[in-house]
Amino acid sequence: MKDSALKAESESTEHPRLNIGLALGSGSARGWAHIGVIRALAELGIEPQIIAGSSIGAFVGAAYASNELDRFENWVCSLSWKEILDYLDLSIGGGGVIQGDKLLSDLPDVLRSASIESLSCRFGTVATELNTGREVWFREGPLIEGVRASIGLPGLFAPVFLNGRWLVDGGLTNPVPVSLCRAMGAEVVIAVNLNGDIVGKHQRKREAKYEKSRLLKEQSDGQFMESITSLLKNRLQDRKAALWSQLFGKSQQAPGLFEVMASSINIMQNHITRSRMAGDPPDVIISPRLSQLGLLEFDKADRAIAEGRASVERLQSSLEELLVEL
Repeated sequence: MKDSALKAESESTEHPRLNIGLALGSGSARGWAHIGVIRALAELGIEPQIIAGSSIGAFVGAAYASNELDRFENWVCSLSWKEILDYLDLSIGGGGVIQGDKLLSDLPDVLRSASIESLSCRFGTVATELNTGREVWFREGPLIEGVRASIGLPGLFAPVFLNGRWLVDGGLTNPVPVSLCRAMGAEVVIAVNLNGDIVGKHQRKREAKYEKSRLLKEQSDGQFMESITSLLKNRLQDRKAALWSQLFGKSQQAPGLFEVMASSINIMQNHITRSRMAGDPPDVIISPRLSQLGLLEFDKADRAIAEGRASVERLQSSLEELLVEL
């Protein structure tokens, strides 16, 4: 019995399990697919010790690394179009239509107060320095600062000023941060690329009339006349909806401002991802099929999460082979 125990201990010492890193890529609302990917990997027995996130990948990765993925998933699945409009700070002069304060205040306390060093696994995020274009890594310090800096999608989120630098979205320099995973000690890297099937297929699903009707339907709860305060709030919502429609355009033939920006960023990130992966390829690439999901359809979390799961299932045999090798 003792001999068997000693043999098992010897084998464990000679063949330690490799550190698995998970690189979660950028992609705005499509990033909810990361939740499905993480869930499906866990069901296969793959639980990464290292998480690197860029943009929305940093957002989801922080929830996982802080053991708050359940609450985070419940929150994203409950988001309605009206609630998404509520996050609009209507301050274009500040560098983006969302300043981020309202969004971050709704996050669980642990995400707002934790330090990166205190998390259950090694964690890092990527941001981009606006003045120089340099890639910036956050591997220590307040978790919320690393996440907020990484999600600064130009035109949507205002840039954040930290340590004397203006920082914007990490997807501009490192859309799928395989390199950060390896720098934190990952010996096997699983990468999640959200933009693999986006270029050339970016189609807006919403038209202004449809969006306004949805908003009005959600607001028609029979309570908006209860007080002047409610009436003013509804008018503000209408103004936000009108701004949203202008950003997205009014027809399939006339894309809005943000749709043009989003498509351009998708093209850029796709090329950067291909180039960086050619030089530093991950061991496994998971590519959810998300071309049908709009960049800001944050209220479609169920669909994105389901596709995240499906993308892992399509690679199940490859992932099982990886487990054998580990």
